[in-house]
Amino acid sequence: MPNSTDVKYLNKDFSSFKSDLIEYAKSYYPTVYNDFTQASPGSMFIEMAAYVGDVLSFYLDNQLQETFLQYAKQKGNLYSMAYMLGYRPKTTSAAIVDLQVYQQVPAINVGSIIPDFTYAATIAEGMQVRSNINNTNLFYVPNKVDFTFSSSLDPTTVSTYTIDSFGVPTSFLLTKNTQAISGQVKTQQFTFGSAERFTTINLQDTNIITILKAQDSNGNLWYEVPYLAQDYILNPVENTAANYPAFYQSANQVPYMIQKLNVPRRFTTRYQVDGTMNIEFGSGINQVSDTSIIPNPNSVGIGLTSGLTLLNTAFDPTNFVTTQTYGLAPQNTVLTITYLVGGGASANVLSNELTFIESKTVTAVNTSFQNTVVTNNLNPASGGGDGDSDIELKLNIQAEFSSQLRAVTQEDYLARCLSMPSKFGKIAKAYITKDDATFTNYIAADSSQKDQVLVSLYVLGLNNNNNLATPSMPLITNLQSYLSDYRMLTDAINIKSAYIINIGCDFDIVIRPNYTSQDVLARCILSLQNYFNVDGWQINQPIILGNVYALLDQIDGVQTVKHVSIINKSGEANDYSKYSYDITAATLNNVIYPSLDPSIFELKFPQTDIKGRVVTF
Repeated sequence: MPNSTDVKYLNKDFSSFKSDLIEYAKSYYPTVYNDFTQASPGSMFIEMAAYVGDVLSFYLDNQLQETFLQYAKQKGNLYSMAYMLGYRPKTTSAAIVDLQVYQQVPAINVGSIIPDFTYAATIAEGMQVRSNINNTNLFYVPNKVDFTFSSSLDPTTVSTYTIDSFGVPTSFLLTKNTQAISGQVKTQQFTFGSAERFTTINLQDTNIITILKAQDSNGNLWYEVPYLAQDYILNPVENTAANYPAFYQSANQVPYMIQKLNVPRRFTTRYQVDGTMNIEFGSGINQVSDTSIIPNPNSVGIGLTSGLTLLNTAFDPTNFVTTQTYGLAPQNTVLTITYLVGGGASANVLSNELTFIESKTVTAVNTSFQNTVVTNNLNPASGGGDGDSDIELKLNIQAEFSSQLRAVTQEDYLARCLSMPSKFGKIAKAYITKDDATFTNYIAADSSQKDQVLVSLYVLGLNNNNNLATPSMPLITNLQSYLSDYRMLTDAINIKSAYIINIGCDFDIVIRPNYTSQDVLARCILSLQNYFNVDGWQINQPIILGNVYALLDQIDGVQTVKHVSIINKSGEANDYSKYSYDITAATLNNVIYPSLDPSIFELKFPQTDIKGRVVTF
């Protein structure tokens, strides 16, 4: 054999391998073998070698292809890349529906006829309702339904249900609105012996939406976290006088406060390609968790393995004890996992389907009317769908990787702000801007008010009558805690209250012949009430008078719109905003602009603050 050979490394298919092997034999072994006919033994061995090379080349190309997100095809690799890049694949999508819950209660005479709320029921979290068409379509109610409680966020509507022969009410109907999620509640139990580091269990079920509860036989709760290094959850704590003496007066608007709860017993979940779910626990195998160690000078650096000096070590200012257990591992216990299964396109039920109550837990002072509880969905469910396809998975991974669940842009902060769960208080309106882009900061002599990095988040809440209101301190506190989990490290945010400008609207119209003035005016007022509905208005949105003229001009019976004027309403004595506003000075080219300080126009009392007249030419 020659000392050096000309080996080609670019061959990748059977034909090129065979051709080069024949040329190689002819070049370096011309006298040893020269029969390359199709039926010769030598051709058989050459073709077998070419076959092996072709197969190895295919697997090499395939393995390289599967390392690139845009070219990967195998579901398992896509799932691995999704979790590595911070995206949680969807195996199913749950449908969501607004559910109306009704209860009948008797009337009581206390000088006037009112509902007897001693019969009003409280339904615990976890009620299950099902479709009256498809028995497999179950819905889960995650929130408590309390007919004895009413607030702007969770009102209880009262209407007369039955009357006697004299027209006196004998019973009332109580109505609550809540949200239901498609899915059936299931449980599985797992037995653990001695503790094992990062032990993993598998829920043998598909279409798992979420874990509802995990509790061991000792009564300890285990909590799901995004990753094991996160040692806390945002825990809702009821806003009562005992829990929050300074905040409980706002319990109607903010029923729960956000509290960071350290959770040594925690786990993460991960969907598998077959649709099942793996649950992984921490590595702690002792009974003492990280959170049980009180930081003190003697415990600084516990768990460090490198060096004797602490000068070049970075410590977490909230926990300078480094045990690196990533949570405890279950041991010598039985763990019960309660989870929700369902979703899919079939879960998008039609209206008036969810009328059967599958299960519920009811309490009341007087329980004789608890069986009168019924449910219904006036609107169809939406949002149900199948899991991510391969293409959707790739696109969602790319979109998620850029933010990593962090609020990067101003729009991200707005989305996070408005998506805060309503039990922590409702943010009705939000607006974010650079901190030097307001009139107050332009005229401020203090240069610290013009920080180029600082941004201001202006928010408004709701009062008991669902009108815009200055956000309470509990609401702002919850928003700060909620956003802290998504805020970029370098971002600085001031949360402030936006300004409310209350307005009224007067108009003059000329009606067509053969039309009744009262009917035309009623239609005009109704259209303006819908137009100025605060749900459709945002902070710093101007009023375009041309749109108001066009709206009135389209009303049946209106011949000409003579005049439209917007009037400022102010004064707390009249239940308006305390801020007055010069409408005339703010009007340019038939557009009424809000102030430079973020503000919103609100027509607070649509029944009285819209006035119209019928005039003649």
